[in-house]
Amino acid sequence: MAAQQVEIVEVGPRDGLQNEETPLSAARRVELIERLLAAGARRVEAVSFVDPRRVPQMAGAEEVMAAVPRREGVSYIGLVLNRRGLDRALEAGVDEVNVAIPATDGFCRRNQGCSVEEMNDAFAGIAAAAADAGVPISATVSTAFGCPFDGETDPERVVEVARRAAEAGAVEVALADTIGVGVPRQVADLVERVRKAVGGARLRCHFHNTRNTGYANAHTAVEHGVTVLDASVGGFGGCPFAPGATGNIATEDLAFQLERSGLHTGVDVTETARAGTWLGSVLGEPPTALLGRAGVFPSGGR
Repeated sequence: MAAQQVEIVEVGPRDGLQNEETPLSAARRVELIERLLAAGARRVEAVSFVDPRRVPQMAGAEEVMAAVPRREGVSYIGLVLNRRGLDRALEAGVDEVNVAIPATDGFCRRNQGCSVEEMNDAFAGIAAAAADAGVPISATVSTAFGCPFDGETDPERVVEVARRAAEAGAVEVALADTIGVGVPRQVADLVERVRKAVGGARLRCHFHNTRNTGYANAHTAVEHGVTVLDASVGGFGGCPFAPGATGNIATEDLAFQLERSGLHTGVDVTETARAGTWLGSVLGEPPTALLGRAGVFPSGGR
């Protein structure tokens, strides 16, 4: 019997780089994407169409998209936060659009300059325009497990944001632990609640490893039927608007865990670890991924 497939969405080129002190050039970011494709990545969050004055690390999104390899089976995701960002993303030729909708007003106002209710309304307009353009759209419910400004997040608030996103046209809804405070029991509860609310939309999860719970949370999500997980090569990442938000779970470590558990990811662990080590050398800091730091390259790589 074929192994269960778990898709890893590679977010390193966007979420992995947006909090770094030294921005990488568009050419370097394209090189990173090329290395990730060679390691098996097929869905890549490549760019963010946000104001470069607020997030200079994401400047040059159009330049990146103009240079990335276009291959069958590879999908490039662009993050947008408003209609202007969507227009830029469509013009640049992204394959998918992702919109972040915080579940808490404190984070939403600091990150996006509006309330959650206002962002829900904005998403409906963005989703309609994306549908008209024939581009699939997903919604990431950020601060779903806790907020650096508002504290604990009410699960029913998360459910409501997810429900409205799905009703507006999101084909996929992601639950994001923006600051890494979630634990497995919380993951199991929230996944089950949200699944009932989003109808046919796929569920995806996005974990940070701030308190060393990220991989346990990913395992729990899969046990509860989630088949799409975000991860960042080398474990790089963080959010410039969320104090204390450290790196994402590392793609190579997550793929190793899943493959050793009898699941299939299509990710070459060895090559991804090498890409993480390369990125660390470019950024001037070591990756948090244990595989790359320890020099452990499992035989066969998969």
